[in-house]
Amino acid sequence: MTIFTSSQKAQPTVALFVSDLHLQASLPRTTAAFLEFLQTHAAQTQRLYLLGDIFEYWAGDDDLATPYNQAIADALKAVAQQGVQVFWIAGNRDFLVGPGFAAAAGLTLLDDPHVIRLAGRDIALAHGDAQCTDDVAYMAFRAQVRQPAYQQQFLAMPLAQRKAIIEGMRKNSQDANQSKSYEIMDVNAGAIDQLFAQAGTRVLIHGHTHRPALHVLGSGDEQRLRYVLPDWEYDVQTPRGGWIGLTADGVLHRFDAAGSEIN
Repeated sequence: MTIFTSSQKAQPTVALFVSDLHLQASLPRTTAAFLEFLQTHAAQTQRLYLLGDIFEYWAGDDDLATPYNQAIADALKAVAQQGVQVFWIAGNRDFLVGPGFAAAAGLTLLDDPHVIRLAGRDIALAHGDAQCTDDVAYMAFRAQVRQPAYQQQFLAMPLAQRKAIIEGMRKNSQDANQSKSYEIMDVNAGAIDQLFAQAGTRVLIHGHTHRPALHVLGSGDEQRLRYVLPDWEYDVQTPRGGWIGLTADGVLHRFDAAGSEIN
């Protein structure tokens, strides 16, 4: 993938960033859009970063036996076999992805947050849910389910039982979110400041909130940039989606669901 600047000098894309696809068999157009993205855009870059909630849910690596999940893993593996480095940061829906899926998909699991140094830029990467600290109930839930002991106990259950529990959690989450304000479910400014300080960067890319934007924080030497990735939904009348690309000159570019650059 090559992007042309205003001077029309070709700049190869060195990395792509995407999140919140919420892939599931019941959304065939969204799935098809992602597979096309992998075959066209991702196959032409050097690195692909998947920043969480790629799946609507993940019940454990033994769910690779499901044909749909295996097909997604195979598509990612095909990109990796073309020489693209593929990286994964867990989301709040697919944090149970483990080494089995990583091996099947040919990707590398990263901690959240993670800092990359590429194309002359230092960039912090995160899913974004850990910074939604105003949602006290969710933060308590997140702390519980991210504990290794909890995950070990959960993964010891039969797969069908795990899926039933997850389905119940999803419904409860949807019901609870209806009574929460948008502000509570968005990232907390103080938590973002803390993440910038922890990472030591002036650029952050994250997803989770489904509110794609470029936030310019501060000014001058203190200016920081927070890029928020969009969620994907192509099985609706007006498709949503998009990604961010980093070109060799260190410039970040935002793209919409149609693949058009957002100015």
